[in-house]
Amino acid sequence: MSDKAVDPITLQVIGGALDTIAKEMGHVLYRMSFSSIIRESQDLGAGLFDADFNTLCESDSTPLHIGSIPGYLRGIQDTLQDGEWSEGDIVIHNHPYHGASHSPDILIAIPIYWEGNLVGFSANTAHHIDIGSATPGLIIDIPDVFAEGMLFAGVKLYEKGKRNEGLWKFIGNNSRTANMLRDDIEAQIAAARLGVTRFQDLIEKYGLETVKNSCDQLMDYSEKMLRKRIAEIPDGEYTAEGWCDDDGRNRDVRLPIKVTVTIDGDNAEVDLTGSADQVPTGYNVPFEGSTKVACYFAFRALLLDQATTDEYIPQNQGSFRPISVVAPLGSIFNPKFPAAAEARFTQCNRLIDCVVKALAPVMPDRVIAGSSASLSFIAYAGLRPTGDYWVFLEVNEGSYGGRPKSDGPDSIDNLMCNTRNNPIEDLGMHLPMVCDRYELRDDTLPGAGKHRGGFGVVKSQRVLTDASITHECDRHTDVPWGIFGGNEGAVGKVQIYNTGSPDEIQDLPAKFSGLSIKANDVVAFYAPCGGGYGDPLERTAAQVLDDVLDDFCTIEEAFSAYGVVISDDLKLDEAATETRRAELGTIAAE
Repeated sequence: MSDKAVDPITLQVIGGALDTIAKEMGHVLYRMSFSSIIRESQDLGAGLFDADFNTLCESDSTPLHIGSIPGYLRGIQDTLQDGEWSEGDIVIHNHPYHGASHSPDILIAIPIYWEGNLVGFSANTAHHIDIGSATPGLIIDIPDVFAEGMLFAGVKLYEKGKRNEGLWKFIGNNSRTANMLRDDIEAQIAAARLGVTRFQDLIEKYGLETVKNSCDQLMDYSEKMLRKRIAEIPDGEYTAEGWCDDDGRNRDVRLPIKVTVTIDGDNAEVDLTGSADQVPTGYNVPFEGSTKVACYFAFRALLLDQATTDEYIPQNQGSFRPISVVAPLGSIFNPKFPAAAEARFTQCNRLIDCVVKALAPVMPDRVIAGSSASLSFIAYAGLRPTGDYWVFLEVNEGSYGGRPKSDGPDSIDNLMCNTRNNPIEDLGMHLPMVCDRYELRDDTLPGAGKHRGGFGVVKSQRVLTDASITHECDRHTDVPWGIFGGNEGAVGKVQIYNTGSPDEIQDLPAKFSGLSIKANDVVAFYAPCGGGYGDPLERTAAQVLDDVLDDFCTIEEAFSAYGVVISDDLKLDEAATETRRAELGTIAAE
């Protein structure tokens, strides 16, 4: 093929078509799925890839899936059944030591052929409710990767168009939610087949050479734009540190996270040397499918966010090329086989939080204060009277830190996590559970600042039968940081009690596995609250009064943190406020 440049109009049309194809694939996948984690939360990713596994386009879904699929495809190349692709093949893959993000995120990939030649792949990933792991739905305290459940490495569900019935039967016999698992995989297959058809239609209309050259130009453009933004950052090394609470077993051992960002011209390197060694539980992070992807996301979010960028930058392989990632083999971000690596997400979010913190001194207008930067992923499970399992996976919202021009958003998934909440009406219709409480936290406040941090959510779920729960979370000890004079936020917590004795409240760690609970037990999750951005004394007194009226701030905090004097009948005392703020400014100067 030639390297002939495609004219701008055709390039724009093909770029728009690719974007639409990816969106349509994602839409078909979540609309056809049966499990709430895919159907409602949209924990999925979909897109098209060239024959060299470069991302051509990806759906606007959960960021944790963006950028991961090329790793899957490279892993398939190393493990592919029979060692070669054929028309009609459909491959299933989820092995974390062969490119997968983690084992519950199953990939379905279909090769795309044109006139007998392999020209690319249509693929998608989706998080499945249960793949036969040691505990239902989620797993943390396990000895190795084999306890994570079914592992597929380059296995063909369809071979040259023929369905592998034995494999389908094997899948059904090794999941607690077999029908839902198989139906969701069928939805993935339908979405991937749609991608094949749409890409072939695009080639038929414009020709293979034009489409190929357009894809190359679009990738080069995304790379050029990201390099331009990186070059605007002063060269140097920027470091930040934090920690995770524990590994889910050794409660008194904190896990350090250290990030060193090196900017050299238009290249960026993220070095995770100094972070914790790998742990003996599932609290490790697959390097190819998750660690690298988290670093790619951090830079795209900071430098190419659509809200702060005039130009549209396509989501493709070009935006990954300027970023290199280093993590020592045997560390929590690059574990050695066969260490388990299922519960890997919080570490990714904390990594991103540290990248933001490291670059804050040289990017004050783009960074935010500390977010909840965790993930509350909880699995409820039990047995129906028929003897069948019910399993429910839920992602609870967190909060953002204050931003350069506005407050941190309240009660929302943050950073690399962007799953939607599961409607509580859906919960009550299908499962023996009731949501007793779902609102913003009122037991603490976010970080004060010129722009305050966001409020975390509190959600209380009550089970109606005996059940078991597994919870993957963090940030019960490392407080979300304030920035540029803003105050720190608040850590999270998890509590459990029974409605028969509501005053007997038990505090739980952030993460735990296979905890047995009784009917009418209530699990209450409190998300961390974000840190504040900027000096609280720069927040206008009118804004502080509005916060007090909205129950986003107390009269006491208005006085102590913001220097705003509000009477018991909720009136602003402007003269007293001026005096109080002068006092606080003098104290700060001393």
